[in-house]
Amino acid sequence: MTTTLTYLFDPLCGWCYGASPAIEVLSQQSDLIIELAPTGLFAGKSGRTMDADFAEYAWANDVRIEKMTGQRFTAQYRQQILGQHGSRFDSDTATLALTAVSLTSPQRELETLKLFQEARYVQGEDITSLAVAQQLLRSSGLVDAAGILVPENQQLRHINNARLARAQQLLQSFAIRGVPRLILTDDTGSRLLDSDQLFQPAGELRAALGLTPASANVAQSM
Repeated sequence: MTTTLTYLFDPLCGWCYGASPAIEVLSQQSDLIIELAPTGLFAGKSGRTMDADFAEYAWANDVRIEKMTGQRFTAQYRQQILGQHGSRFDSDTATLALTAVSLTSPQRELETLKLFQEARYVQGEDITSLAVAQQLLRSSGLVDAAGILVPENQQLRHINNARLARAQQLLQSFAIRGVPRLILTDDTGSRLLDSDQLFQPAGELRAALGLTPASANVAQSM
């Protein structure tokens, strides 16, 4: 039986960005299926307005994440995103964009998540903006996804809400309070992995998943 890893995340979660290298390695394993499950942790009513206190809190976490993982959080991000007090910290648009990709080019959804994360944390682009999200999709050749990412598309909204509801049900079922988290499902059932494993060397990550040496060749590069 092929092992499925359900990846619970939010596009505006700095720790999810920190876990990106591990998720990318796992996605390259031939006997693993990565299922993306956006949680809406910071979407809509769960979003907030950026202010000085929250920006300082976020940056302190970002510095810690960069030291732990090597993932970049640039001055552009700090100035153009965290420095824009009064703007919205809301992952709704980015999550909708990923759902649009899941419908039109599902094999590229994880790639798109990485694109959006790097646009925010490296280039300092506002991925909460619909225009920015559409442009990122178009510039990556995801024209069909950009075409359905429009406010009047209620079908997209409905499908997105269903994805969020499923992910939130998993959060409740496994008593998960934050992301990133992985749920591993194989012929023995489903179990929640320790989130710390997403920030460990490849060998430890493979051992936690019970990967055989043959299935983990690609992960040697992590």
